[in-house]
Amino acid sequence: MANSNTKEGMIIDVQPLTTVNEIGEMIKALEMSKLNANRNVLLFKIGVSTGLRVGDIIKLKVSDVKGKSSFKIREGKTKKERIVHLNAIMADIADYTEGMNDEGYLFSSRKGYSHITTTQAYRVLVQAGDLLGRQDIGTHTMRKTFGYHYYKRTHDVVTLMNIFNHSDQSITKRYIGITDEEVANSLKDFRLF
Repeated sequence: MANSNTKEGMIIDVQPLTTVNEIGEMIKALEMSKLNANRNVLLFKIGVSTGLRVGDIIKLKVSDVKGKSSFKIREGKTKKERIVHLNAIMADIADYTEGMNDEGYLFSSRKGYSHITTTQAYRVLVQAGDLLGRQDIGTHTMRKTFGYHYYKRTHDVVTLMNIFNHSDQSITKRYIGITDEEVANSLKDFRLF
């Protein structure tokens, strides 16, 4: 299910971080990681800044992003090519990649010569969510957060639909939680008498 992750056998409804304050709190929680805090923070920043799926983020090589304001990627799930823009996080990437081998994985695993797994990325995000007392954090949180804020700033659901490679606007709005929010707002002051 695209909108859910499982935690201890339970299905959780993963939500976007809807305020800049919530995003900042998540970054602070990730900074508290005992291992690989810088890696975990950059993983999250790339996720919320690009809307890429975690499976595509973890496979990035240093050479894909180092010193670049954008790059092309063929997304794993859809097999569609997309240009990813990094302007907002170039400084973070430069700091993180300083001294790293360009051919290495951006998020390398401590075990062997590969990248971290989606399961490891999930654990990192859930642990940070737990520190914040949130049970609605998972790997889709990053993508949903990007989509939510992109839509709130631009109100351009068509472009967001294309970025996400969704086939319908209603799918995109439901995915980022806008439909429920719009319904609630429209009913807030609704009275017939």
